[in-house]
Amino acid sequence: MYEKSVAELARALDAGTVSAVELASEYLARIERFKGMNAFLDVRPEVTLAQARRADAMRAAGRATALTGVPVAHKDIFVTRDFASTAASRMLDGYMSPFDAAVVENMAAAGMVTLGKVNCDEFAMGSSNENSAYGRVANPWDGNAVPGGSSGGSAAAVAARLAPVATATDTGGSIREPAAFSGITGIKPTYGRASRWGMIAFASSLDQAGVMTQSAEDAALVFNAMLGFDPRDSTSVERAPEDYTRDLATPVAGLTIGVPREFFGKGLQPDVEAAVRAALAEYEKQGARLVDISLPNAELGIPVYYVIAPAECSSNLSRFDGVRYGHRAAHYDDLADMIKRSRAEGFGAEPKRRILIGTYVLSHGYYDAYYLKAQRVRRIIADEFQRAFRECDIIAGPVTTSVAFGFGEKAADPVSMYLSDLYTIPGSLAGLPGMSIPCGFGARNLPVGLQLTANYFEEAKLLGAAHRYQLATDWHRRMPAGIA
Repeated sequence: MYEKSVAELARALDAGTVSAVELASEYLARIERFKGMNAFLDVRPEVTLAQARRADAMRAAGRATALTGVPVAHKDIFVTRDFASTAASRMLDGYMSPFDAAVVENMAAAGMVTLGKVNCDEFAMGSSNENSAYGRVANPWDGNAVPGGSSGGSAAAVAARLAPVATATDTGGSIREPAAFSGITGIKPTYGRASRWGMIAFASSLDQAGVMTQSAEDAALVFNAMLGFDPRDSTSVERAPEDYTRDLATPVAGLTIGVPREFFGKGLQPDVEAAVRAALAEYEKQGARLVDISLPNAELGIPVYYVIAPAECSSNLSRFDGVRYGHRAAHYDDLADMIKRSRAEGFGAEPKRRILIGTYVLSHGYYDAYYLKAQRVRRIIADEFQRAFRECDIIAGPVTTSVAFGFGEKAADPVSMYLSDLYTIPGSLAGLPGMSIPCGFGARNLPVGLQLTANYFEEAKLLGAAHRYQLATDWHRRMPAGIA
């Protein structure tokens, strides 16, 4: 059953050909078998099987939803009552939350069964999942390559069929980039669609929850249960409930796809460009129309992001001081020394780097010069997307400049690592929904992703366009060798 998609598993559960307990047991066995991949940080079979038994009881009582009994893995950035919530940091080592995050609540209410918590870059800061305090995650396609980050554990778990779906978060590309590197489907909704309540904050004006799945159809089904207004989150958008599967049967004939010329310039590797161009040709074959568009200031996304995100990070992570919760140093002289030592011991190198940058740009004399200016450029980038959407329905291009790189390849050069999100950051700054779908293979036979971006609250259109491509291709069904 592990090869099946969410949609296929839902049908099997509905038909009674498999039970939630049988399904959970199969995935738990696979997680144990492939634990060397280091995708999971906390697995508690007794909790998972208890949830599965409740799901089977819901089905027996006629109270099942479309997703009751379907297993899910949660990124360790969402707090959970029954599993440790560490944000992959020593700062929160062993922390047990007294409540579930809203996203976790919503999926549990639908009867989904939690397999465990998956690895990520510490506090969701990174592009390679090499920043986790609990060790790096291996890419299922190549054990010496990164799975992408920060949601590398989510991507690896779905790619290796250790879970049919995993939650993830995207701040500057942390769903789309690992989805592309790992050969799966990953989508972030419009900022405000998913509640951030119970999501350990990195950059509050950018963080957004999403999912990793095999297909766009799967993502649409999960979004129906996962997304919705939450009064506990001040950034949650109040909109009527939607059926995100509604456009799956809509042909793409007549769809206008914008292709930003800036996304096909210097730095884009030929193997990635070839796969993306072939995907665009498939859309043309189905009747879509490609138009050339320009996002002239998209290249400023990197410097803008690395002012705004660290600034918000320095504010959000200030709560971890060793006083109320989190790691506390064993030896210290006074309160100030305790806070210094606790943070020095609890935070890894990347959070420290971003805290320092963020504190600097928010300090007296630099706030106007850096932070406010970055926010103004952010607005310019968002306005450029709106002008582009007057010419097209969806924007398409590469997710990354290359296929997955090797462990340690960029670790010593933070700027090179930051450039991994060159094509994903502009959409995040604008708060737009975006996704990555597999569109072929490049160097070393590693996956390539196609990025699709829609206008605000047009997730259904986005998912429909992705689904039509996936009906015509089988890239999303390819599995890494050695995971059977």
